[in-house]
Formats: sequence, C-alpha cells, structure tokens
Amino acid sequence: MSSPNTSWSPASWRTRPVQQMPDYSDQARLSHVEQQLSRFPPLVFAGEARRLQKSLADVAAGKAFLLQGGDCAESFAEFSAETIRDSLRLLLQMAVILTFGASYPVVKVGRLAGQFAKPRSADMERQTGQELPSYRGDIINGLEFDSALRQPDPQRMVNAYAQSSATLNLLRAFAQGGYADLHQVHRWTLDFVSATPQAERYRALADRLTETLAFMKACGLTSDTIPQLRETELFTSHEALLLPYEQALTRIDSTSGDWYDCSAHMLWIGDRTRDLDGAHIEFARGIHNPLGLKCGPSMTPDTLLPLIDALNPHNTPGRLTLIIRMGAGQVAEGLPALIRAVQREGRTVVWSCDPMHGNTVKSASGYKTRPFERILQEVREFFAVHAAEGSYAGGIHVEMTGQNVTECTGGVQAITDERLADRYHTHCDPRLNASQGLELAFLLAEELKRGQAVGGEGHG
Repeated sequence: MSSPNTSWSPASWRTRPVQQMPDYSDQARLSHVEQQLSRFPPLVFAGEARRLQKSLADVAAGKAFLLQGGDCAESFAEFSAETIRDSLRLLLQMAVILTFGASYPVVKVGRLAGQFAKPRSADMERQTGQELPSYRGDIINGLEFDSALRQPDPQRMVNAYAQSSATLNLLRAFAQGGYADLHQVHRWTLDFVSATPQAERYRALADRLTETLAFMKACGLTSDTIPQLRETELFTSHEALLLPYEQALTRIDSTSGDWYDCSAHMLWIGDRTRDLDGAHIEFARGIHNPLGLKCGPSMTPDTLLPLIDALNPHNTPGRLTLIIRMGAGQVAEGLPALIRAVQREGRTVVWSCDPMHGNTVKSASGYKTRPFERILQEVREFFAVHAAEGSYAGGIHVEMTGQNVTECTGGVQAITDERLADRYHTHCDPRLNASQGLELAFLLAEELKRGQAVGGEGHG
C-alpha cells in the first residue's frame, strides 16, 4: 500500500502494478529515449508550480475559482500558432466572464503543452477483420488504423517534448507580451462566434469592462502602472499517464530540495489509474506539483480518503483538486457522501467539476458526442449539491477548443446529430467549441453569484 512513510524515488512506480501503459517492443530504444529526455531542460519550473499551489489554496478557501480547460488530446498534425492562440483566447474570454461577471479571481490552467496521452477502454481496436493496438495519443502511437503507426514508438516522447516546449514558449509570449491585456478584450472574440447570442452577451460585458478601464485610467491606473491589466498568468496541466515520460522530466528543485515533475505545473490522475497500490498513485505521491484526482461514479468515501492521505498526507491547501466526473443525473447520488467524508475528516481540497467525461454518448450518425444540455445539467447539479452541503464548488474542468468544431450537440448554434460530420476534428473525445464555452462561462458566473448571495463572499 502506498504510504507517506515508504521510501519514494521517481522510479519507485516501476515496482507497482501499472495500468494503461503501452507495450514497447524495443526496450533498449525506450531506455535510450528516457535517458535523452532526462537530460533535456525542464519545461516548467518548481517556483511556478508553487505559485499555482498558492493560488489553488485560495480556491480551496472559497476565494477564487479554477478554470481548467483545453484539448482532449493534443496532436502533432494540428499543431499551429493559430490553434494555440484560439484556445488561449477562449480561456481568456471565459476567465473575463467569470472575473467581471461574478467578481471572482480566476486561476487559469490549460490542458495544453503536454496533454498527449489518453487512457482507453480496450487495448486493441478491430476494423474490417484486422486487430491493432488502440490509439493512445500522439505521444505513444498514430491515429491512423495502420499496423506500423499503431505500434508504440518511444521516439514520439521526444516529439511531444519539442511540441510542448514550443507551445509553452508561445503561451508565455501571449500571456506576458500584451495579447492578454484587458484593453484587448473586444479583440478576443473568434470570428465564427460573432453572430451568436453569446457573443452579444460577451460584447455587452466587454463594453462595461472598457468603461471601467477608462475610469481607472482617469484615476491614473493604467497597464503601465498595474501589470495585472496587461498580462496574465497561465499554468499548464495534463494527465500523468505515460510514466516513463513523467519520470524522465522529474527533477530536484535546487531551492527546496523537493522533487517536481517539470513536464507541467499540475498533473492529474485519471479515474482508470487511481488504484491506491498502483504505479500512478505511487509516482504522484512523491512529486510536489499540485495534483488532480478524477472521481467517477464508482468513487466511494472508503476509496477516496486513503487516496487523499496518500497524495496529500500533510493536508496542504492547494495540493489536491478532486475533479468530479459522474455524469448528469448521478451527481446528487454520488457526490454528497464524498463531500461529507472530506468535511468530517477535515481534509482541505479543491472541488472541481468535469462535466464532459460522464456524458459521452454515441450519436445516431455513429459519432462519439456529448449533449451540451447534459453538460450544463451536470454543472448545475454540482453547484446545487455543494450549496446543500455547505461546501464550495471551486472549479470547472472541460475539454474545449477555440476552433469552429461541431463535436458536442446542442448549444445556441443548435448542433444536431446530422451536423456533427460538418467539422468533427477531435483525435479522441468531443470538445466544446467557443460558442458553447462562452455559454458555459455565463452559467458558471450566474451560479457563483447565486452562491455569493446565499453564503456571502468567500467560503473559507
């Protein structure tokens, strides 16, 4: 059993049962790639991860809100500056809606610069009588149903590192170089959203924000004197699934002497790999990054509390985010017992809602999709349960893109089953498009304002 008292090293996960790991046929090549990665510079820095944990401690105390979103699975083929910029624009728009609409500081965490590996329900996929390894993300194998491309290739980890590095470089330039300046708020609207009701609501909010900024300027408060007006802090996250990659990028921080996984600021453990005695929990418990833990409908208090003890033995605020993914109609059944157990034991966590993964269905046209109304329903249920239990609904975790895709049905664009084929581009799971993302953000702002009216500002 994983225990805080058991000796830990970045490689100690190798002594534990492991799930969702590819079967590399060439172990010597895998070892060579791991050694190569271990010599590469870190993608993120320990000090940045500590700043994120401090911000998440504010979320846990009810003083801020976590907005975590981005691609289902990043791909090598669709990598471009425009794709990254458009995803950032949507995050910035959603954050403005939450900050200005609900008066909450927003902690922005992207599913970017490392979200390449995906768990799968089956190891093999069968098409037209042929069986090949399932696609597990571009960091492992290829999407095309081809015998050579479906073989796990260690070299893909190097390619993923390079793309993550380039993505981070661009994100930092956008976040710190003026693109995120609040005076640019009108310019963030994506062209294909401009004719929707959500864009009208956003423009009205942006007009109010512009008036506020003009007043502040008259008082001598400008982007030159207040850096927070012209730049933002954006953190990165992904699922810690491919452990050879994560281990290779784990380093000792020279300031604190602690181990950090320098592939991302925040890592999370999926619902399929949260075995207390398994390799993924063993790896995660020893790194000092903020952690997320996905909690599906099978999670019980008896399962959850030992996992919390393993991942956050010192009950450090901001260390652990519980990402609830139960599906619309199941939240009221499964979540209250988890909240009560955490409150009874005095554990400090961030409660975040993943309304995507529990609401995946197959459409009549054969596409994997997510009905947008069910996504909104799960969010409403999540807030309602927390209000009833006296706890704080502190975050949202969504798969989304700034591209004009038709992958989730519904929303103000009224995407139907028949229209899914128009622009269905995802490599794995269906994502919200920008219009649906804005609609979700307005709902979140309303729920947060309702919570303030009931319980007062802050829940700490």
